[in-house]
Amino acid sequence: MKKPATPQSTKTRARRKSKRRLPPGVPNPVDIHVGSRVRLRRTLLGFSQEKLGDAVGLTFQQIQKYERGANRIGASRLFQLSNILDVPITYFFEEMPRGLKTAEDQVVRGLEEVVQKTIEIDPLARRETLELVRAYYKITDPKVRKRMFELTKSLAQNN
Repeated sequence: MKKPATPQSTKTRARRKSKRRLPPGVPNPVDIHVGSRVRLRRTLLGFSQEKLGDAVGLTFQQIQKYERGANRIGASRLFQLSNILDVPITYFFEEMPRGLKTAEDQVVRGLEEVVQKTIEIDPLARRETLELVRAYYKITDPKVRKRMFELTKSLAQNN
């Protein structure tokens, strides 16, 4: 037989429940990371948001929201994306920062002001980097590709 809930235990439960949710409009950092991994893989494969959306049965706007972390990607959709993008599901969680703040750490308690750190974009996820890598691998002559690689390295050392 369950004992009746006391007003204090009800308050405690409500407080615990409220800690788990982010305020409306604040994306969860895990969703942002997973979305950025979708974007990285999509761009490496040369897919547009529209093309990926067609393959999944969504609009490009929905793909945009996934990639920004505004919409959470469900398990079945993540499985579908892993098949289309030809990666294991674990790919989406690789390189996740260890000290990632979760929902509990982002909720403002009372009137306390919390300064949120901006998430730095991984240089490997930038469009410029991805286009450079794709262009590099389009060079068919291995000697030319090696020369391009050496040239890029020498230019980087001079800066």
